[in-house]
Amino acid sequence: MKIARFSSSGSIHFGIVDGEDLVVLGGDPMFQGFDTTGERIPLAQATLLAPSIPRSKVVGVGKNYVDHVQEMGGDAPPTEPLLFLKPNTSVVGPGDTIVLPRQSQQVDFEGELAIVIGSIAKNVSADRAAEVIFGYTVANDVTARDLQRSDPQWTRAKGFDTFCPVGPFVETDFDVSDGTITTTVNGEVKQSGPLTDMVHGVAEIVAYASSVFTLLPGDIILTGTPAGVGQIVAGDVVDVSISGIGTLSNPVSGPRS
Repeated sequence: MKIARFSSSGSIHFGIVDGEDLVVLGGDPMFQGFDTTGERIPLAQATLLAPSIPRSKVVGVGKNYVDHVQEMGGDAPPTEPLLFLKPNTSVVGPGDTIVLPRQSQQVDFEGELAIVIGSIAKNVSADRAAEVIFGYTVANDVTARDLQRSDPQWTRAKGFDTFCPVGPFVETDFDVSDGTITTTVNGEVKQSGPLTDMVHGVAEIVAYASSVFTLLPGDIILTGTPAGVGQIVAGDVVDVSISGIGTLSNPVSGPRS
């Protein structure tokens, strides 16, 4: 089931994607279930928003694909998931603009699968991880690469406003073992590969992260990026597609005053 968060006629709703329509839900399905209002709105008449707004945090996993570790100059991926945080203020939705900050001269795209947490989770075992996952969406872990190299930790490089596009939908029945990810910039393929190339899988990531801090409903976990990351500049359009979920598309602009 694909879930959208969208605006229509000045109001924000959640809806189930049904062909070319959105079946409007009575509230946030994470908390109020999937009861519908009976109203249908054409997708073409809705403005899609970030499908999940983390009330708490975005958790990132670094160096989780061997080929990406190698392209960044490393020899081997970490033996445990390498965690970092992005503020929830970095989250934007499909079609929203990635704004390049004045502080950086090299901002890169990083297409990723994102886990959306659906219930409070602390010290969840890997074999029970599925119980706390609401679904999956597409993300772009935008990174100021020069700041990532210069700073002793990654908060500034990963945390600018607009540096975490997510969407267009949350898929509640997604099979990670059958998914592929593709990132294009201006229509040119930059990243492509199966999600099974992740070093640390979804269950392990959720278990590990929940052993460190409590995960809350709406929290997003970014699962890492495959090889092919590269710089984006003003005027570019970045598309991240995951089979079975959809395509997240975002234009890029220069710094704003």
